[in-house]
Amino acid sequence: MAGIGCCCSSPSSRSILGSSSLVFETHPGRTLLRKTIHRRTLYVKAEVDFVNAEEATKLVTQGYTVLDVRDRTQFERAHIKACKHVPLFIENKDNDPGTIIKRQLHNNFSGLFYGLPFTKPNPEFVQSVKSQFSPDSKVLVVCQEGLRSAAAAQKLDASGFQNVACITSGLQSVKPGSFDSVGSTELQNAGKAGLVTVQGKISAVLGTVLICAYLFITFFPDQAEQILALFPSA
Repeated sequence: MAGIGCCCSSPSSRSILGSSSLVFETHPGRTLLRKTIHRRTLYVKAEVDFVNAEEATKLVTQGYTVLDVRDRTQFERAHIKACKHVPLFIENKDNDPGTIIKRQLHNNFSGLFYGLPFTKPNPEFVQSVKSQFSPDSKVLVVCQEGLRSAAAAQKLDASGFQNVACITSGLQSVKPGSFDSVGSTELQNAGKAGLVTVQGKISAVLGTVLICAYLFITFFPDQAEQILALFPSA
């Protein structure tokens, strides 16, 4: 009885579209074993670093550049010296009927009481930042309350920026003197405008008048009675 002979060729290796195959063949060319090994490439993705106001000041000393994403009006009231300004939202000046109605409603409430402009997302935000920063730049994103800076930081992170941080509670949480600032008010007060600020001043004046009147009546009751006698009773 004739023996059955079998020999194996040395393993051959080939790479096709990121995979490698080890093939063992028998004498007639039959495949005895085929095993495909897939190569995997692992990417380590950076994440946004959320910091408080005190930690943010330390990041600036470590080479981070401040990127202010507030609207133009808040930026002009007060901003960190030597920062970059690229607004996440820009003033909406569109004149289609729907926008006109929304702008009018906004101006009669938020605009009137809080001094907020009617805005829309800045379509060129990421591209504008890329024109001023490289992907490996250290960027500290700030806004007034922390919401816009968080959204802007996520956009930059998704666009390939590797060292992005932002202040969680915004510039309103910054203590006076923490940063060198430019503007007509303190950084933490840059979001205050409109009738809210006027109302606060009126309330302060009225409160002062009432306190003075109370003290006058308390310490000078006779003079206060004489003054009240000058007014006819109802």
